Amino acid sequence: MKRLINILGCLLLIGGLMACAGVPPLPPADIGPRTHIVHVTSNGWHTAIVVSRPDLVATGLLPEADDFPDVAFMEFGWGDQEYYPANDKTTGMALRAALTPSPSVMHMAGLERGPELTYPDDEIVLLALTTGEFGNLIGSIAGSFRRSGDNRVEPISRGLYPNSNFYPAQGAFHLFNTCNTWTAIRLREAGMDLSPAGIVTADDLMSRLRVAVLAR
Repeated sequence: MKRLINILGCLLLIGGLMACAGVPPLPPADIGPRTHIVHVTSNGWHTAIVVSRPDLVATGLLPEADDFPDVAFMEFGWGDQEYYPANDKTTGMALRAALTPSPSVMHMAGLERGPELTYPDDEIVLLALTTGEFGNLIGSIAGSFRRSGDNRVEPISRGLYPNSNFYPAQGAFHLFNTCNTWTAIRLREAGMDLSPAGIVTADDLMSRLRVAVLAR
């Protein structure tokens, strides 16, 4: 048991160093009007980013939006290629996802109603972004798809909801690069003064995000 604790302690230390080394710089400050509303949702385990589909399409940065033509909002979440899409998730799958770097997928869902109505039991934080910040966010999300050049990516399977798909994604999932780390990085690249270093759980992200929103 003592050896296991020591190993876990070493992993946490290494992961913390890796996370600190990988913090992207903040983009230049944008002082324009904050006219774009973005929702960050948490079910206590997984976080996702929800944006207005018309606002998304107007950026011209994410052609996969054409797969969901008749919706009001688009939701984006990132995760492990095996665990995230599985209908019957097991402890073994969760351990493999956490301890072994593995390929990732992007979950893209079309929502007919806002996230407050779609996910009434979730915690939701609203962000108001400028046009520049919103473009940064969508560009960062688009860069998370594993695509060849500027080509539109085809879905690899149906998603978790009736109107959703999984797509191949960039990056390896592991304990120190979780779905919540992914969300934090996207928000920082949008312009939120929020560090992804040390963010593993949904609570890690949401508590740090609430502080960042109040500081704006």
